[in-house]
Amino acid sequence: MIKPLLSVLTITSIMISCKPASEPATSEKLTYPITAKSDQVDDYFGVKVSDPYRWLENDTAEDVKKWVTEENKVTFGYLEKIPFRNKIKERLTDIFNYPKYSNPFRAGEYYFFSKNDGLQNQSVIYYQKGLDGKPEVFLDPNTMSSDGTAAVSLLGFSKDKKYVAYAINQSGSDWQTIYVMEVATKKLMSDKLEWVKFSGASWKNNGFYYARYDAPPKGKEFSQKNEYHKIYYHRLGDTQDKDVLVYENKDKPLRYYGASVTEDERFLIIYVSEGTDGTEMYYKDLQSNQKDFGLLFAGFQDNYSVINNIGDKLLVQTDAGAPNQRVILVDPKNPKKENWKDVIPEKPELLESAATGGGKLFVSYLKDVTTHVYQYSLEGNLEHEIALPALGTAFGFSGDKEDALIFYTFTSFTYPPTIYKYDIASGKSDIWQKSDVKFNPEEYETKQVFYNSKDGTKVPMFLVYKKGIKLDGNNPTLLYGYGGFNISLTPSFSTSRLILLENGGIFVMANIRGGREYGEKWHNEGKLLKKQNVFDDFIAAAEYLIKEKYTSSSKLAIQGGSNGGLLVGACMLQRPDLYRVAFPAVGVMDMLRYHKFTVGWGWAVEYGSSDSLENFKNLYAYSPLHNIKEGVEYPATMVTTADHDDRVVPAHSFKFIATLQERYKGNRPQVIRIDVKAGHGAGKPTSKIIEEQADIWSFMFYNMGITPIYK
Repeated sequence: MIKPLLSVLTITSIMISCKPASEPATSEKLTYPITAKSDQVDDYFGVKVSDPYRWLENDTAEDVKKWVTEENKVTFGYLEKIPFRNKIKERLTDIFNYPKYSNPFRAGEYYFFSKNDGLQNQSVIYYQKGLDGKPEVFLDPNTMSSDGTAAVSLLGFSKDKKYVAYAINQSGSDWQTIYVMEVATKKLMSDKLEWVKFSGASWKNNGFYYARYDAPPKGKEFSQKNEYHKIYYHRLGDTQDKDVLVYENKDKPLRYYGASVTEDERFLIIYVSEGTDGTEMYYKDLQSNQKDFGLLFAGFQDNYSVINNIGDKLLVQTDAGAPNQRVILVDPKNPKKENWKDVIPEKPELLESAATGGGKLFVSYLKDVTTHVYQYSLEGNLEHEIALPALGTAFGFSGDKEDALIFYTFTSFTYPPTIYKYDIASGKSDIWQKSDVKFNPEEYETKQVFYNSKDGTKVPMFLVYKKGIKLDGNNPTLLYGYGGFNISLTPSFSTSRLILLENGGIFVMANIRGGREYGEKWHNEGKLLKKQNVFDDFIAAAEYLIKEKYTSSSKLAIQGGSNGGLLVGACMLQRPDLYRVAFPAVGVMDMLRYHKFTVGWGWAVEYGSSDSLENFKNLYAYSPLHNIKEGVEYPATMVTTADHDDRVVPAHSFKFIATLQERYKGNRPQVIRIDVKAGHGAGKPTSKIIEEQADIWSFMFYNMGITPIYK
């Protein structure tokens, strides 16, 4: 079983203090590029909606490239005038510079893990023979590009662990190219598979299953709507044109497909989804004479994930009939619901993940947004809870059937990521790798509060700050949120965040609806026609912080990325009086056209589509692009995006900032920072992370009238 090679960011510490400054230099109004307008108007059910900046959707056009250059000139010209920007960058560079490791995992006689020495742009994948072997470089993505923008991920090992398929992503794009390497010799094989997206490599015999699209038109690689996902089988040594088509549906172009083979290579499982929520599943018993795929679970009302097989039965995690998830045993020959057997029944807490390793079942729960992990037998008998060092987040807890040891990482807001080696037989954990961070967690504290949203719903929220902080309403505060797609925000350690904490600031993370913190009910209360609940929850969090004097509107910034960028965009427009600074990152800003680009169609299960009248009215009411008004004092805003973002295409941010710059008449900066050779966030090199984070903190402090002082 493959574990993701995660690069963990932690920190060293030098004390920083700050002093109030006079009002920031915002009296000088910025001059923005003149953005051409067209007379484009769309008719939605009789409602005329203008879209004058439609031309910015063509990201490869020369006039768009010129516009990007001009906007960046304004943005970086503004940032360069901030007197302490370089010092913040120097501080970030210093605290990033320490070794970072991922969880190791075993593949045959080797253990694999990733390591970043400190300031390497990308983590290097190492392997070693046995636990006591000498680590050797297996794959170094830093040698694959001159600027550190190539990222590598291991996708799957052959059953005999002789070969591994790995993928390279360039410049932050979701597009992947798959290669194959012989493990023992590190010999690169001839295999090269292109136009792969959202895929693993699941081996059977001397080849593997993977998913890809047809090649997009030249010049439209990062914006063209992705349609007709397909599953192929690739035989080792063959050219890609010889790959065998295994599964497709010509009648359903807007579906995702995934293929997975069970650990013993008995079952091939095909996952089908029409978006980011809801699964349909098919299977084939590869040890029998089964010719066609059999339907395992009909879609798309519920979610299913095959954990492993136990002989001719399948161990499955699902929310079907269990909003907080459960584990069931299913006979694929008789997969109807009445034949399911509960292995781990639903509990009041969310069952976040379940995986096998060493012949055991490891189940992770979220209890008020903190991790609790239990070891069960495969029959569902509880053996013990795994003792974690504190309240926080733990991940890992999976392996192959014959593994005697597995590894997991534990972290929290004030607990740098620490990797533990876990002995399955004894249930004992020992530290395998501790972050070498000059950081004293005793100087800081974390507090969880529950506040009331607009409709009375109690929402949890974490606050992190230096001990002894005064609640006088004068603390610089960053409020972070996401609120969607069934994704939970759990406690984690951040290198960059220390810049705020050392400056007497407060970091706040609100666990608003739309996420998964309390199961499918929490998710459903923040999606489709109930999406406004998400914004209400976030606005109520800001109101709570001001009421309780943690901060004030003049010292409060809001931040979120992707769906969280939509969150920030909507909230800064609905309640601009609450915030001084806004950071909408790679956000979904045009809610009427998001489904027309790359894989945006897959989000319709979360947002609804403007193709229906009911959903159009709902989307139009909160769509950030369409709710910018004239004569309103909006927060100082720095939109961030990237030219290679083919998840949430940069056109969202381009059109949003062009409209904001046109309609806003005040003196607060409304700028966009457009990264080049970068994407939605994954695989971003360390150098770009440091530069972007330095600019974010500089922009925030400067617009709050705060000057950090370095001792």
